[in-house]
Amino acid sequence: MSEPNIPSKFEVPVFPPFAAFSVPTTKILAIGSLNTSKPAEEIAKVLPYEVRQTVALHLEGKIDQWWSLASRLGVVFVMNCKTVEEAHDLLEKLPLGIAGMMTFELHPIGPLKPLMLLAGTPVPG
Repeated sequence: MSEPNIPSKFEVPVFPPFAAFSVPTTKILAIGSLNTSKPAEEIAKVLPYEVRQTVALHLEGKIDQWWSLASRLGVVFVMNCKTVEEAHDLLEKLPLGIAGMMTFELHPIGPLKPLMLLAGTPVPG
């Protein structure tokens, strides 16, 4: 099954009021990819340390949810961080990040915009 071809950034032109709303960043979505140029044996040696420190971040309340990517090697974390910089700092201190074996795509996320309209929030402007 191929992935749908969806642009990475878009606003639905049919309903421009969504663009008028801004939402607070309440979490960071972190999508991690293994550096496949590194030998699997090297990555395997680091994994036990990575898992321990990732569990520690979960127990500290910094990682709220964690998932494996089904389509490729990698992880998805929903992080309790208010900024991309905070999440980046935490993830770069993990063993795979230090060793240059994993990189993360970081996205600030917040409440769903249409809920503001359903709740009766006036459209700004």
